[in-house]
Amino acid sequence: MLREGRSPGSMLFTGEDGIGKRLFALDLARALNCHAKIGFDPCGKCARCRRISKIVFPPKDDKDANEPILWSQFPDVGVIRPSGKFIRVPQMREVEREANFRPYEGDARVFIVEDADRLNEASSNALLKTLEEPAPTTHIILLTARPAQLLSTIRSRCQIIRFSPLTSEEISGHLADVQGFQKKDAILLARLSGGSLGRALETDLETYKEQRAAMLEILMALAVDRDRVKLLRGSEQLNDAKLKDEYEPRLDLLTGLIHDVWLMQLGADGGQVVNEDLKQDLGKAAASRNSKIVADWLRQIEKHKRGFQVNVNKKVATDALLLEMADA
Repeated sequence: MLREGRSPGSMLFTGEDGIGKRLFALDLARALNCHAKIGFDPCGKCARCRRISKIVFPPKDDKDANEPILWSQFPDVGVIRPSGKFIRVPQMREVEREANFRPYEGDARVFIVEDADRLNEASSNALLKTLEEPAPTTHIILLTARPAQLLSTIRSRCQIIRFSPLTSEEISGHLADVQGFQKKDAILLARLSGGSLGRALETDLETYKEQRAAMLEILMALAVDRDRVKLLRGSEQLNDAKLKDEYEPRLDLLTGLIHDVWLMQLGADGGQVVNEDLKQDLGKAAASRNSKIVADWLRQIEKHKRGFQVNVNKKVATDALLLEMADA
């Protein structure tokens, strides 16, 4: 589009969180404004490119710190973030006002709307006015991992560009070579990330390993030891009041370990097993139960999770779940 000089005024970048949509949007803003381009790519070194990259992002949950538009050091590029739970009408009205101005210093004004799925009905309608008649030198880029939550009228007015998840090899390579992680930790984080570099960087690996060790004990009690006492102790730990915020993440971890066992039983290659560093223990579990039982465990946990939608006693429900899994 840059080569042909037809960059759309309205674009929608969709894809998983943490895969680089905002970085790419800022790079596009540099490409539209750089005065020392290399072909159609920004040079990344001129004053404009350097200033576009410099934006101070306050914490997302700090409602008062998030201005209607967070401007970069280059006055023609700004980012809009949710103010609290939603992106609000005053923010979109400010975008509408600013979008009508010609660029102050550069060749194009670029407004990047993060988490665009958090536009409410009123702010969506305010944005539509700008999308219908954008100024020729203005570009609005919406970023979202949930495009279906946007109004269809907004989606229809944007050029949609889809971003694929990164490969595990790309993520583990970056973590090892750039972030300095040990290779085995980089591989584990990459497989946990679901293709999102951002998610990999946000994961507290020590906390994950601590929680995983507790869930591995439950798995081994189910598959190898078949020890009901250990299972009830595991249920008690899961429901410890001090760990109440960890209940669902730990249950998800147990699901992940069981899924790895199932994959090993089905002959999956090592690259598909997330917790490959536990291959010896997972192999014992895989050899102790057949794949039909392990698949049933996954279904039982999913059924248990659906019970969270009603008011259930988690301790009693967890006891029942683990004992029912042991009887499989």
